[in-house]
Parts: sequence; C-alpha cells; structure tokens
Amino acid sequence: MSTTADHSVSAQNPRASIFAKVLVGIDDSPESLEAARQAAILATGRVTLLAAFDLTNAVFGGGMSGPAYVDEEPLREHVEESLERVKQELTPVVPVAKIGRGRAWEVMLDEIADEHHTLVAVGSHGAGRAKGIVIGSTATELVHKAPCSVLVARTPLKQFPSSIVVGVDGSKESAVADAVARDIAERFGAQLERHENLPKPVEGLVEAGMEADLLVVGSRGLHGIKALGSVSERVAHGARCSVLIVR
Repeated sequence: MSTTADHSVSAQNPRASIFAKVLVGIDDSPESLEAARQAAILATGRVTLLAAFDLTNAVFGGGMSGPAYVDEEPLREHVEESLERVKQELTPVVPVAKIGRGRAWEVMLDEIADEHHTLVAVGSHGAGRAKGIVIGSTATELVHKAPCSVLVARTPLKQFPSSIVVGVDGSKESAVADAVARDIAERFGAQLERHENLPKPVEGLVEAGMEADLLVVGSRGLHGIKALGSVSERVAHGARCSVLIVR
C-alpha cells in the first residue's frame, strides 16, 4: 500500500528522492513530448512513459450514446504510436513504456500508487506560454491529487533548465523546494533566483518566472477541494514557464 512517506522528498538529499522514479503522461500532443524531454533531463533514475485510452469517450463521445461495443485496437495502436515517437525523441534515454485504459489522470494516479513514483510530469495544454492559466484537465487533476511531486511542463525560452526561480517563505515545505532548486542549479549550471516572503506570493512568483525556464514551489500536501486557491496550484496555472511542485 502506498503511504505519504513513499513519495516524500528529503531536504538533505533531494536529488536522490524526487528524480529517482519519474512518470510522464503521454498523448499525441507536442506538450506531452516537452514534458517527457524535461523529465528525462531531470531524472536520475527510471523514466516511465504512460499513455491512456478511454473507451468511454469513444463510445459516448459528443454526449450521444454509441454502440454497445467499440473496437479498442485502433485506440491502442494510436497510443502505441505516440509512445514510440516520444521514445525515439528521448534517445539515449531508454524509458519504460506503458499503456492504460481509462481517464488519463485516473490511470496515472493508479500507476503512481502502484509503483511509488517520486515525480509525475505532464504537459501544459491550452493557453501555453503566451497566457499561462490553462494547464489542461489531466494536469489540473494531478496538481490536485498526486501524492508525489508534479512537473507541469511548458516550452522554455532557453535551454531547459538554464534559469530557475524558487519561492521561499520560511516553511519546511519551501525549504525542501529551495534544496531541490539549488540541486538542479548545481547539476546544470543554471542561474538561480530565490524570492523570499513575497507579500503577494502568487503574483510575485508568476512575475519572477516570466523570463525563467523553471519555477519551483513547495506544497503543503493539500488535495482536492482543500488545494483550490493554494499558492502552488495557482502558480502552476498562472506561470508562463514550467512549474515544479515539490511534495
């Protein structure tokens, strides 16, 4: 059974924990390919690519009832092709590829629970870097509910991750986020900016991340309705760069 400790990050050794077992949600979009690229760069251990197909949408798409039976083979072939394209792009990284059946975020949460992934990465669908805000239903659900750290990937301005912003507010959660950000900066020789005790943390961090490739924030572990309005969630939606929510 999965426990909170299975997904926790150590401030003393953030690299060994947060990037050790990475899961990436894959569809046929360029956003998911970008998520896979960034996850592969950050990973220190196994990378798993997971694509899902949903028979419910195939049968009841458009709000109308469909046939009692639908051939799942074309759907499976489509996600297999998406996985293969991403695998080729990630060379020389050799990821594990998996296919699930059901709504993407539910399949991914089950995979996280079963395999104790330490980081889940998804692409930001919707408005993109120009406006931020919309990150897509799968990413939103994972930001709400994933027990592990979450990377919401957006197309970087420069080579990822050459510039990093981290928010610090004196809490233990932000201290761990700061340790992770410093670790990434040391690994890649990236520029790191720390923003401490901002009077308006969401607006301040979103503004600070305008010219960055990665914005790192801590999470107090709130899920579901309790997470609505949290700093980490609002930053993930509003930022124009990739956001790493550290749990």
